[in-house]
Amino acid sequence: MAESDDPAPGTPGETVPERPGTANFVRALNVRRNARIGVGVGVVFAAVVYAVRVFELLGPAPDSAGSLYFLMLAFVLASGVALLVTLGLTVRSAARRARELD
Repeated sequence: MAESDDPAPGTPGETVPERPGTANFVRALNVRRNARIGVGVGVVFAAVVYAVRVFELLGPAPDSAGSLYFLMLAFVLASGVALLVTLGLTVRSAARRARELD
């Protein structure tokens, strides 16, 4: 068998090709813009829910857990809402791009 100049896949001498496709894909789907919108919506939504619960804007709370506990829960809520909004906007962008290709 003749040896080639290309090293075997996975060996230290192997050159890794650049992947401009991934960056173009992220840019085409507006992921960065969608993430900014998602974080904004998540923070605002969590702040409103936190204010309603801690300041008892809708009446007295059934039990009184500390406001630090609800601040931690608000962070989790903000993160989850941000991810869901970002995912939804990105799927919508992908669907629009797919319709443009047809």
